Amino acid sequence: MHISDVAERAGVTVRAVRYYESQGLVRPGREANGYRTYTDQDVAVVREVKALLSLGLTAEQTYPFVECLRAGNDRADVCPASLTAYRSRIAEVDARIAELTGLRQRLTALLTDAEQYGRREQR
Repeated sequence: MHISDVAERAGVTVRAVRYYESQGLVRPGREANGYRTYTDQDVAVVREVKALLSLGLTAEQTYPFVECLRAGNDRADVCPASLTAYRSRIAEVDARIAELTGLRQRLTALLTDAEQYGRREQR
């Protein structure tokens, strides 16, 4: 199948498929005329990469999942490296939550202080 078919079946743009190819995530074959040819496995890879990117993983962090699919697994997240990638992303999310929680606490303290100062000034 051609790139436009892959894009349509995977729910992405042709540009996204080209980007995934440039990152080494998709490896199409070539026809005699030089056109790229894609397989059903390429569609599965593109769908998986799209889903993982929506979870905040980087293109580089999707490699273990892609390799898991290429190894013939029905799911991209059953291989040990994929599970490690999930754990790593969860740790990143936890760190970001902690950072945002600290930021919220500092902002709340500043707001409380400013409100109390304003009340004292109005007296």
